Amino acid sequence: MNNKLYRSETNQMVAGVLGGIAEATELDATILRLIYIILLIFTAGFPLFILYIAAAIIIPKRGVQ
Repeated sequence: MNNKLYRSETNQMVAGVLGGIAEATELDATILRLIYIILLIFTAGFPLFILYIAAAIIIPKRGVQ
């Protein structure tokens, strides 16, 4: 398991945030994406969308310091 959280460069759909979380936790990225979409639908989405954008800005890509 990776010790640091990075945005994924290989397993990304939008910004690589969920792919990076999947790589860091050794979970399947597709399952994380499905959970995220379900949460977006059932929670009116806006707070999770803002959280995703913030994570995309804060979490660095691998190799970028």
